[in-house]
Amino acid sequence: MTPAEEILDIVDENDEVIGQAPRGEAYARGMRHRCVFIQARDAQGRIFVHRRTATKLVFPSQYDMFVGGVVGAGESYDAAALREAEEELGVSGLPRPVPLFKFLYESGEQTWWSAVYEVRCELPVNPQAEEVAWHAFLPEEELEQRLGEWEWVPDGLEAYERLRAFRAA
Repeated sequence: MTPAEEILDIVDENDEVIGQAPRGEAYARGMRHRCVFIQARDAQGRIFVHRRTATKLVFPSQYDMFVGGVVGAGESYDAAALREAEEELGVSGLPRPVPLFKFLYESGEQTWWSAVYEVRCELPVNPQAEEVAWHAFLPEEELEQRLGEWEWVPDGLEAYERLRAFRAA
């Protein structure tokens, strides 16, 4: 099955399931679905940052400070967070990501419920080549410096801004 064929739950403005659709159709028709964002830090507290591959369905070749992705049909946010973190970091045996908050991402034709998590990854990472073109663990100060220099995925930027506000509260 290709990523575009993966079946997703379609949800309403209250995050209640109202149907299902293939991922490609959900993206093409702007159907609201569910995603997870996991901020991964190494033992030194540095944040995993990566550049997406050019073949990604959304935001190809852009940088992201989260690992994550879509929540499959019938899958919980928590299960998706662990699955996506292990897949994208290329590890197994990761601690369960800690849920922090949810928000509704809306950007013109795209919308999804977004659950934000954090996880400590002290394992050597080996990201999926089909997902990640470049990666590094960056100190938060360097990440902040790069915000104005690199092209970042817009949903990740919004999640990062909300995470900063969440931590400051």
